[in-house]
Amino acid sequence: MFTFRILAGLIIALAFPSLATATGFDLAANATNQLGLELYRECGAPAENLCLSPYSIQSALAMTFAGADGETRAEMMRVLHYPGDGDIIHASFSSLQKSLEEMTKKSNEVVQRSKEAGGPSEPITLAVANRLFPQTGYGFRNSFCALIAKFYGGAFEPLDFRRNPEVARQHINKWIAERTRERIRDLIPPNGVDATTRLVLANAVYLKAPWQSEFSDGLTKAGPFHVRGGTPVDVPIMRQQEHFGYANKSGFTVVALPYVGSELQFLIFLPNDVKGLDALESKMAPETLMQCAHLEQQLVELYLPKFKFEPPTIPLAAKLRALGLKSMFDEPTGSANFDKMAPRKPDDYLAVSEVFHKTFIAVDEKGTEAAAATPVAMLAMTGMVRNPPKPVVIRVDHPFLYAVQHIPSGTCLFIGRVTDPR
Repeated sequence: MFTFRILAGLIIALAFPSLATATGFDLAANATNQLGLELYRECGAPAENLCLSPYSIQSALAMTFAGADGETRAEMMRVLHYPGDGDIIHASFSSLQKSLEEMTKKSNEVVQRSKEAGGPSEPITLAVANRLFPQTGYGFRNSFCALIAKFYGGAFEPLDFRRNPEVARQHINKWIAERTRERIRDLIPPNGVDATTRLVLANAVYLKAPWQSEFSDGLTKAGPFHVRGGTPVDVPIMRQQEHFGYANKSGFTVVALPYVGSELQFLIFLPNDVKGLDALESKMAPETLMQCAHLEQQLVELYLPKFKFEPPTIPLAAKLRALGLKSMFDEPTGSANFDKMAPRKPDDYLAVSEVFHKTFIAVDEKGTEAAAATPVAMLAMTGMVRNPPKPVVIRVDHPFLYAVQHIPSGTCLFIGRVTDPR
């Protein structure tokens, strides 16, 4: 058996126009949010900061799914929440990617018009890249290569894992660093690939999104934050009074801060109880995320801590197994079937060895900067506006859940928790 690894950020998806039009981005959006919440609950200790890119992970796994067959394919469809006709998921990811590209174009237009009025001076920067690094000379099927190129814009760059896996690892890590403006470095750890590696599917995304209404630097003051729900510690707290998307739910409050262009937003899910994050996480559902794309506006006086962190690389294989993805990891032995990727033989077949994921996020007065990358490695085996007289005061002074959401589709590009903003 030979292995392949998945390094996923976001995927550039270029689909057949007829299919993309027929499916839209709903299938990709729903699958992304469902898997995102499931992995969120599997990743990291509840008391620790967390950042994931559900779209990055799903996009890389969608490329992997394109090569799956038999029970491996059926299992991936079930666990990844793909529709009965699994092939249409590729067109849906393509449609979603096109909508994201259109969003960045619109933000450029908004910025050009607003500069004269003293509005935001920077548009949204969203850079997505996708590349496959196969073993030189390995017999991948032409149909698989064509599908990846057509739907995901993925170029193939052969490397020699057999002779020098370390050189190959460094090359892939350099490519990811370049595509994420150096925010994601050393994604594949030492020994993350070896002489049995036959393919790495790499996906990288970089996002820099200015707020539609920036916070004033002069209003940022030290204020208390209950770190991990415990004793308060002073941290830099930003302040702004503005109309934001707002909802008061059972046990928590939601506030939505738009980025320039109003098609991307930062969601804050704040538990009513200082120690209520666990309860909020347990009941968070994909439907809740989708509803947040259509919140009513409310005048809000918001106090929000600045934060910036880069969690270490997360190996996702064990977490995906816990969700039910086992065959693609060759459990039980001999079950992995990626015959649509490369001809499967009893003593020579592909299986996923690991899925690596790494993110970076920074939220400050100007907006949000975030990046993600996810590689998959494979081996071969031998609303209405309201204006109340007074604003609602929201103090984000204890652990909360957040998401960066593409409003037209409801897709969460990033999701995580802040338990310590320092």
